[in-house]
Amino acid sequence: MVPTAIWLSQSRSVRFQRWACIVGLVSQPFWFLATWDSWQWGVFVVAVVCLLAWLKGLRVLWLAPRPPDGVVTVALPPKGRLK
Repeated sequence: MVPTAIWLSQSRSVRFQRWACIVGLVSQPFWFLATWDSWQWGVFVVAVVCLLAWLKGLRVLWLAPRPPDGVVTVALPPKGRLK
């Protein structure tokens, strides 16, 4: 499942990119179980980091409000005010 999540995350379409975190999150329990049973603590730590990354994707791509047109604008201060 992880290769599928990685493949989706590299898609040009945002519609497909959004599903990468869902697929990645579905695979995480299997990683935790496998690393816990085999006492591979280094891989367990990597699985925790991956979980946090997939959760960030869930928050950014599914839960956070976005403008209706999908474009996020950033307002910069007027020139000369950065001191």
